[in-house]
Amino acid sequence: MTALTKYDRLEALGLWRPTPDGQRREVLVSVGNATLVITDKNDQPITHWSLAAIARANPGEIPAIYYPDGDDGETLELASNHMEMIEAIETLRAAISKHRPHPGRVRWLGMGLSVGAVIALLLFWLPGAMRDNTLRVVPQVKREAIGVALIERMQRVTGLLCKDPAGLRALRKLGSRLETPKLAVVPALGRPALHLPGGVILLDRSVFEDWEEPDVAAGFILTQLALQLERDSLAALLDVIGPWENFRLLTTGNISAASLDAYAEHLMSAPRIEPDTSNLLALFEAAEVRATPYARARDVTGESVLALIEGDPMQGRVTEPLIDDSTWLRLQGLCEG
Repeated sequence: MTALTKYDRLEALGLWRPTPDGQRREVLVSVGNATLVITDKNDQPITHWSLAAIARANPGEIPAIYYPDGDDGETLELASNHMEMIEAIETLRAAISKHRPHPGRVRWLGMGLSVGAVIALLLFWLPGAMRDNTLRVVPQVKREAIGVALIERMQRVTGLLCKDPAGLRALRKLGSRLETPKLAVVPALGRPALHLPGGVILLDRSVFEDWEEPDVAAGFILTQLALQLERDSLAALLDVIGPWENFRLLTTGNISAASLDAYAEHLMSAPRIEPDTSNLLALFEAAEVRATPYARARDVTGESVLALIEGDPMQGRVTEPLIDDSTWLRLQGLCEG
């Protein structure tokens, strides 16, 4: 140890006592190789104390009293006129203590790491695991009920559902043609369409009234279907309302009214997202619907939707009209009744 070489010639007189009742003897104290050497006046060794096992009985007081750690009956007393030796012993004790293992610190460190691991588990793993479990166990009928509850809340802003009888029959016919029966329309959704838990697709009246071709309305519906396939709409809701409401749904089957209100507002204000183009084109092909009219409705220049236009699976093919003219006219009047 580097600290030892500094004191290898240091000596001092002290008073040594072998037992609490023993006679104190004047001794010579010197620093040896990792030991404190105690000798008598004839330079005969009396004892050696390991520097790593020296304890002090009266920290900060003079005369300093030391003893071998574990045996406080044997003592060595150093007076104030030997401060250099006292300081040397204290320096060596501090240096040894610094390099000595500290089980308590290791134990606390281990406990801290364990607690940190548990907290990380709760923060990062548990919410995702709970959400995945909720998605597995919540039945379809409950998903549909959540979708209906969201529509009821959105109607405060969008206006009431459009319910013209002839228009509703036409809407069901369109849904059957696209194999998407759960369609609903409101006067002022603020965007063309939304998909909700339970498979409900909510449409704005403009998808029927602002364009001349039903393929455009079909495109907005297929877009929501593609988004549903890419991400479960109930999962999207759970990510927004948070773990506590997730736990409530999992354990009670309910979501608080406040959380439903907040999510309804989120749906109507969140930025619009578009599905993967290849996924969307696959749905156009399966439904035998032209993609180009929908693409032009999104961007009349065609620049931002070029992939939809060039990849239109119906391009160059003769197709039957999506729905007949009378059905389309009834759809355009759905919100007038």
